[in-house]
Amino acid sequence: MASHQRSASVAGTREKTYFEQQREALIGEIAMSFEHVLANINKLNRSLEAVIAVGNEFSSVEALWSQFENVMAQDPEEGNTKQEEQGDGHDEGDQTKNEEDEKS
Repeated sequence: MASHQRSASVAGTREKTYFEQQREALIGEIAMSFEHVLANINKLNRSLEAVIAVGNEFSSVEALWSQFENVMAQDPEEGNTKQEEQGDGHDEGDQTKNEEDEKS
């Protein structure tokens, strides 16, 4: 009997068994499921790219708020010291201007 099945399978005239039919049906279903999964992953990827693009549009706003936060977080005394230093520089320039005006 085994020799009969071998010769029939070689000739290609043998009918598929129930197991083979079910296996082919399940393989087809699995292939379709993989295609659906791939399509959904692609859709998810496009959505994530869109979200990242929107997030990147806010980078300049984030930088501005970060700078504002850093300015507001400084100690008032530290800010006064910086202003005095800047003020001293302006005073020297003003004095030089005044001296030049007096010479003219």
